[in-house]
Amino acid sequence: MKNRNTPIAVTRREFMQTGMGGLGMIAFSGFAPSFLATTARANVASPEKDRQILVLIQLAGGNDGLNTLIPFQDDEYYNLRPDLGIKEGYLPISDLMALHPSCGGMERLYKDGHLSIIQNVGYPNPNRSHFRSTEIWETATDSDIIGREGWIGSYFDNYCDGAGHTSQDPLGLHISNETPGLFMSEKTHSVFGLPSRGRIRQKKDSEIELLEKLTQAPAASDSGGYLQHMMMDAIITERRVQEVIDDYKPMANYQGNLGQSLQRIAAMIASGMETRVYFASQGGYDTHANQAGGHAQRLRELSQALSAFQQDLQKHQLDDQVLTVVFSEFGRRPQQNGSNGTDHGAAAPLFMMGRNLQTPLLGSPPDLMNLQNKDLRHEYDFRQVYATVIQDWFQADPTKVISGQFDTLPLI
Repeated sequence: MKNRNTPIAVTRREFMQTGMGGLGMIAFSGFAPSFLATTARANVASPEKDRQILVLIQLAGGNDGLNTLIPFQDDEYYNLRPDLGIKEGYLPISDLMALHPSCGGMERLYKDGHLSIIQNVGYPNPNRSHFRSTEIWETATDSDIIGREGWIGSYFDNYCDGAGHTSQDPLGLHISNETPGLFMSEKTHSVFGLPSRGRIRQKKDSEIELLEKLTQAPAASDSGGYLQHMMMDAIITERRVQEVIDDYKPMANYQGNLGQSLQRIAAMIASGMETRVYFASQGGYDTHANQAGGHAQRLRELSQALSAFQQDLQKHQLDDQVLTVVFSEFGRRPQQNGSNGTDHGAAAPLFMMGRNLQTPLLGSPPDLMNLQNKDLRHEYDFRQVYATVIQDWFQADPTKVISGQFDTLPLI
């Protein structure tokens, strides 16, 4: 692939791994940053102080939707999963469906009206490759099309590009080792990355001092001047983000790696940063063998993290500004395998968290007697969820962001 802003040839994976050479883990959406382009923040419109913020959480590896949202009244569920089927301790949320026993925090969110569950979310002709299916979700394309821009990057291109922005805040921020493809864009936008644990700075103080001296030296060319500007910009952003994280006093008890990621996001939201979209991920969902214990632990961590995050936002009176969407690249197959696990599947539930959501449980229970290639059929296209977020949360036109026409859902 070629960078949309520079003739330098790079692969998508190379860019995701390298970014800006590790400096503050900053990377610009698209591919390799263009040193001859205009400054990354010069043309980004400043968000309003009461802006709508989106937090995206990926359950990486393919979450088993059937053991997360359990059709506990369906005998076929237990026929397909004689060992893995959850027979007791589940948490009913309707006459037919229940949450996993580990999801007590999510059950409380649901009953309080702060969690919506969309059943059977997927897309036509599903791909069971982790990398490819993640890419499809990131770019909001059909499964036979290779997308070039991520859906968030496309939103930035169309609705966050204007004159007069002087903020030092990144437009997007991810807590992950690689820049998610959903931030890829036609234009250049500021996207900052940081680790989920530990301090941001990965370099020695002597290296940072050298970088600062380089930014203060006379530029030999326009491209050198632009590079200096980006280096200083990264250092400033890095320092500000670290100060925000260090000074934050959470008003909830965060646990686990995902909890720490969400605590950092809560800190940045509470500080008034003008970042519009945050991304975090939780791994460990590729449960091919001995699924029961590990999956229960992952869901417990997820449930506790979501509950703490929403509680923290509420106590800071920020919950009306933040919408959280939890997704996975695919679900698992309905039938357990010979290793007491489940293999890559298709449709699965998607979760949306926020204040005063419209529909607690959307869709029908999974039809286990009407499978497609031994997979669950999808009832809702994931791009319907994206269109709903774009239209009803960001108050924007989904057709300018996502290719194709997708009906919105009664969620927000």
